[in-house]
Amino acid sequence: MLADAPVQAFVPVTDLDRAAGFYVDTLGLALVERNPIAVVLDIAGTTVRVTAVPDHRPPPGTTLGWTVTDAAATARWITERGVEMLRFDGMHQDDDGIWIAPGGDRVGWFADPDGNTLSITQPA
Repeated sequence: MLADAPVQAFVPVTDLDRAAGFYVDTLGLALVERNPIAVVLDIAGTTVRVTAVPDHRPPPGTTLGWTVTDAAATARWITERGVEMLRFDGMHQDDDGIWIAPGGDRVGWFADPDGNTLSITQPA
């Protein structure tokens, strides 16, 4: 039953205005709806609800990620928009902030204004 149902994702944030500015204006994601508790986005056919959670603390690990065809070009596009790629101790990342996973995937991370970790992945 659920295998055939569309999925939606949730991203908790503390400030909807700031989140809307980041996800819609900075990243260029399509705004579907804005209401007092959420900014609803359409990302390639998937509904993402950026939801107000006043006491939000960013979880460890990635909250939301995109599969891209060119991780380096996407990372440069992200940084050109004023967003810094994250760097992690002990992980060799290139000048664009991209790490090559053991299987060959190319992965980079960045954060939204609430500290949620977002990722881009170019499959091997």
